[in-house]
Amino acid sequence: MVKITDVARHAGVSPSTVSYALSGKRPISEETRQRIEVSIRELGYRPHAGARALASSRSNVLALVIPLRSGIHVPVVMQFAVSVVTTARTHDHDVLLLTQEEGEEGLRRVADTALVDALIVMDVQLHDPRLPLLRTLDRPSVMIGFPQDPAGLTCIDLDFKAAGERCVDRLAGLGHRVVALVGSPPEVYVRETAFAQRVVQGFTAAADRNGLTSSIHPCEASPAAARRVAEQLLFRQPELTGVVVHNEAVLEPLIDAFEQLGLRVPGDLSITAICPDELAESLRVPVTSVALPSAELGARAVELLMKKLNGTAVPEATLLPPRLTERASTAPRKAP
Repeated sequence: MVKITDVARHAGVSPSTVSYALSGKRPISEETRQRIEVSIRELGYRPHAGARALASSRSNVLALVIPLRSGIHVPVVMQFAVSVVTTARTHDHDVLLLTQEEGEEGLRRVADTALVDALIVMDVQLHDPRLPLLRTLDRPSVMIGFPQDPAGLTCIDLDFKAAGERCVDRLAGLGHRVVALVGSPPEVYVRETAFAQRVVQGFTAAADRNGLTSSIHPCEASPAAARRVAEQLLFRQPELTGVVVHNEAVLEPLIDAFEQLGLRVPGDLSITAICPDELAESLRVPVTSVALPSAELGARAVELLMKKLNGTAVPEATLLPPRLTERASTAPRKAP
């Protein structure tokens, strides 16, 4: 293993000078710095993480705060986590995953120590109780999600309101006049989770703009719940021909339930969804969907955080536009 003394000997300088070049604690000449950099590259030297953190007063660790509350679809959350971890490693940072539902107390406990340099916060609520602390922390943060008042925060997310609108507009364009949203589990709406609320806003706005008859149905994440919702929809809206699904766990069970009740997809019922592309593509009836870009959101959240750590200005708000892909689950409405 190459040591700092080997780099110093190769570059013809003292070990302390190599240390200063790595930490930036003291100025050294540009010629000396370049000579040290050449030696580092040629010898393949990698500074020890603990020593590097001590020299820079940084831990080189990011906190990823994902409270695993009820109603959260864990497979999608883990896609975000993998993206954050993978991107952080390209910046030579590790990730501390915080999954307990501790709210402000959990954030303060981590922030009051030297455990992490910065935070990425997920499962954002419209009136999130963590906001006052995030606005006053002495270390940078990025939220994947938009609270009602994002002033003074750095937020990134899919434009879920536009995603809800895009799904409805596609159904309206195919001639569908009666539509329904099968949404997240009820507790997600009770918490006023921001992304779920935005989808409802977009769905309702587009349905009203297109003059459609519409309804909203929270759904527990189980096949039995999907069957119950399908039965209720057909009983209450017998003329239903278009459905938007924002609940990854029930997308396939819902299609199965509708077909067991006598509706062919897309012959009798068109379905659109907001979900990861790989899920939409893998179903027995591939689903027309707005992609949930978890990998891109996780990576871009880390990039924003790295810029903030380096003192570079970043936009307060980053909204990714929805991308809808047409698949086999949608078709023009049959003439009455």
